[in-house]
Amino acid sequence: MPGLLRSSILLVCLTLPLAAHSSSPGNVAIDNFAFSPANLTVDKGTSVTWTNKDGVPHSVVFGAAGTKSPTLSNGQTFSHRFDQAGTFDYVCGVHAYMKAQVVVK
Repeated sequence: MPGLLRSSILLVCLTLPLAAHSSSPGNVAIDNFAFSPANLTVDKGTSVTWTNKDGVPHSVVFGAAGTKSPTLSNGQTFSHRFDQAGTFDYVCGVHAYMKAQVVVK
């Protein structure tokens, strides 16, 4: 019986999906005056969508890339596709102390 139990455990371990994947889904919430997650890693070609869940307006501004969203009211979204690898820092154009980063592999 111990051999059968050992084989069953090995089979379960081999069929479980890998939990540690280098990229996250391309979604960022703007909530409580913060971007969440503040550091997002995605694969090249991924579109990231920001959703304002706060009761006040926010925006997404990438200084170096020259990309910026319109001012987003509660419930509004902004999406941007990342086609080049690199590290992209951004801030809220309304509240410059809100900072975050997208890393594209």
